[in-house]
Formats: sequence, structure tokens, C-alpha cells
Amino acid sequence: MTTYEVVVVGAGPTGLMLGAELALGGVDVAVLERRGDRSLAGTRAGGLSARTLEVLAQRGIADRFVACGQPHPVVHVHPVPLSIADFPTRFPFTLSLRQEETERLLDEWVATLPVALLRGVEATRVAQDAEGVDVGLSDGRSLRARYVVGCDGGRSLVRGAAGIAFPGWDASTSWILAEASMTGAPPFGFREDALGQHGIGRVDDAGRVRIVLTERDTRATGEPTPEEVRAALAGIYGSDFGFHAPTWLSRFTDMARQAEAYRAGRLLLAGDAAHVHAPVGGQGLNLGVQDAVNLGWKLAQVVRGISPEALLDTYHAERHPVAARVLRDTMAQVALRRTDDRSKALAELVTEMLSSDEARRAWAGRLSGLSLHHAIGDGHPLVGRRLPDLDLGAGDGTIRAFELLFPARPLLIRLGGGHRHDMTPWADRVRVVEATYAGTWLLPVIGEVPAPESLLVRPDGMVAWAGDRAEAGLEAALERWFAQPPHG
Repeated sequence: MTTYEVVVVGAGPTGLMLGAELALGGVDVAVLERRGDRSLAGTRAGGLSARTLEVLAQRGIADRFVACGQPHPVVHVHPVPLSIADFPTRFPFTLSLRQEETERLLDEWVATLPVALLRGVEATRVAQDAEGVDVGLSDGRSLRARYVVGCDGGRSLVRGAAGIAFPGWDASTSWILAEASMTGAPPFGFREDALGQHGIGRVDDAGRVRIVLTERDTRATGEPTPEEVRAALAGIYGSDFGFHAPTWLSRFTDMARQAEAYRAGRLLLAGDAAHVHAPVGGQGLNLGVQDAVNLGWKLAQVVRGISPEALLDTYHAERHPVAARVLRDTMAQVALRRTDDRSKALAELVTEMLSSDEARRAWAGRLSGLSLHHAIGDGHPLVGRRLPDLDLGAGDGTIRAFELLFPARPLLIRLGGGHRHDMTPWADRVRVVEATYAGTWLLPVIGEVPAPESLLVRPDGMVAWAGDRAEAGLEAALERWFAQPPHG
């Protein structure tokens, strides 16, 4: 039996990101993936949010993604797109990028880290005991780990093994997606009828098209057949336009479910294993990647004995409310897309409401992830929010704040002047950086905030404490997030 400290089940974007975060945290980690290679049919998730790009920038890899995608200075919300072009971030846009490309770039990064990526093998059994977790594999082998994280989708084996309930709402709408060829000349663009909205878009000049069709029956499950797609096209458009040679067929619904708990003992959940919802707004992949970054450093500290196991409870406390809001928002988005007269009247009202700049900033901040706030402390408005990526003065030059986060270590950033808290007992776990910054501190949605003299920053880029020269509360924050220092 092969042993690891952590086994991650699933090598989609969430699992890859988590594997990387654990490796950066010094954990011996294996990531399992049933696909034999990283090929992925179809478009699937198609975009990265501004906050996800910031998370990638915190590890020094965001530029790779931006170079391969198409930026759009909006977040997508029905019935109107909302601009984030004026938000204080280096990434004031949504990046259009196929999930296959996202996975390829993450995979290439993970390959440079000490992560055991086991492809072509599926977890078939997960059983935990007081000391660890046994994982049975489809090839007959077994693994042993101290913790297992399920990043294995909506039908998660790990969630089932943990006995975690998955309550929510059944589907009210179903869609067929396909990429294929057509010999005919379809009407490109969107069409609306009593069923809902449909669309046909051009993929290339060789006749390849991408199709989204609203279905009449929400009870259908599994991958649709070519015959079902032809029948749906004929029913909506009066012709199937010579639909043939599909390279991707899929079906999704607006089912919305969320795990009651993100942890049961030594089993944890992230990504779609923890929450599923309609893909409107493109939030699912981003939600999962940010789950991984929140969990990774915490689990690494627990595995390495730096922090007590109770630190893992903060993962659920912080990320469960975020996903609950996404479920609510996507359910509202689906309702606004309905084509009956009452829903259209509601959509018109929402359009009027979103025309105000205050409403635009509030909604766009949430959908972009830039206004994320965890209730982890009082005091300075930065606490519980993302560290802005400022150009800090350091020595004779400058350094971007996110560059300090590349190693995924906690930071105490001192910005000059005042009393100096004795950080000697924390030297093995918290990096102290002396820097300067003379500019204005701006937060998305909130605006200008008072300039702090020092900040304690978690490895996920969230500010755990900010204060003045008296440094009140710093010791408590250090003990809460990075355990008590050793005492002689």
C-alpha cells in the first residue's frame, strides 16, 4: 500500500489547484484522475473571474492564462453585463478561456511541483478510521492517506463516503449543449420561445457550430444522443440543418445543491463535490479554485503539525456562505431568463435597478469575487478582505505585493514607523517584510480605506490583521491562524 499525507480525488481545476497549494505547503500529496490524459471535450467552463486571476497572480502564473484568453471588461449577469473596468485591480475583466486550456496551464504548473499526479485511475472506495483514510483504486491498488479531499464533482464518491448530505433544489430547466458540424446554414445568434432561450454560434469557418438548446423535459439525464439533438433542433428551428459529427454532447440543468458540511473527520470537499448550480455567470470553476486556495494552506499547516485540526473548521465557516450566495444568485439568474411575460417584467425592473452605479458596483464586486469578505475579525476594513496588489517600496526598488505571496507563506508586512512586535517566536512560519507605500488604499466597491502601518496576510492573500503602531491584536491573530509559538 502506497502512503501519502493527502490524497486529492479529481484533477479538474479545483483538484489541480489544491494539489499545488498543498505541495507549496510542504505536504506529500497525490492527485487522482480517472481520465488518462488532460483532453476535455467541449467548452465547459469558459472563463476566469478577476479574483481567480488574482489568486493565480499570487502564485506567479496569471500571465500564462491572460496570454491564452480574451479579456472582457464585464461580469456576465442577466439581463445586462456589468462593467468592472474601473475596479482597483490589475485584472479589471473576465477572461474568456476554455476549461481545457485552464487545465492545461494548471497541469503544466503542477508538473513543476512535487505533486504525484496519477492519471487513468479512479477511486472506487474511500473509508476513514481514527488514524487515516484508505482509498481503493480501479486498478486494484490501494492508497493510505492522513486526509482525503473530494474534488470529484457533483456525484462525489468522497462526499458519499463521508455521509455528508447534499440538500438543495431539483432542476426546473434543462439544456442540451453540443459542438458539431452542420451542412446547412443555421440562423446564428439567439432565439427565444415559450421553452426559453436557444443559441447557435460559429466555432470556425469549417462549419463547426456550438449549440445551446433549452429542453422541454427536465427529467432527461446523461449525455444526449445525436438523435435527441436533431429532434430538439427540428422542434425549435424547424430543421436540424444537417447536424452531424458531434465532438461534444452534454446536458446540464439548474439543479442547485450544497453539501451540509465541507468536512467530516478526515474527509473534505471542494469544488463541485461541495456545491453544484446552474452555470449562468460562469462562477463554478472560479468558486472551486478559490475553495482550493482557502483550504490548501490550512490543511498543510494541520498535516505539518503547525496548527491544530480545528483550523480546518474555518474552511467550512468561510467558504460555505460564499457558495450559498452563488447558489442564490444563479437561481435568480435562471428565473430572470424565463420568457413568460411576468419574468420579462421582472427582468426589466432589475435592468432599471442595475442602471445605478452603486448597484452596478455591488453586483459586479460579488460576481467578480473582488468584494469577497470573510468575517474573521474586527477593526480595520482590510481585515477579512483580499490584499490589494500594490507596488511596494522595498530597498532601492519596488516589489508587487502579490510577489511576496509566491511561496504561499504567511506574511507580516511592515510599512514603516512605530513599535515593532517581537516576531522571533514566529520566525519559522511567518515571513516579515519591511516595505513602504505612499499611495491611496482602494478596495473594490468600498473605495478608499485608511492606510495601515502593518498587515498580517494569510497564504491565500486574505488580510488576517491590520493595525497601527500599537499593534493591538496582532499576537491574537498570529495564534489564531498560525498556532501558538513554541514555549521554552
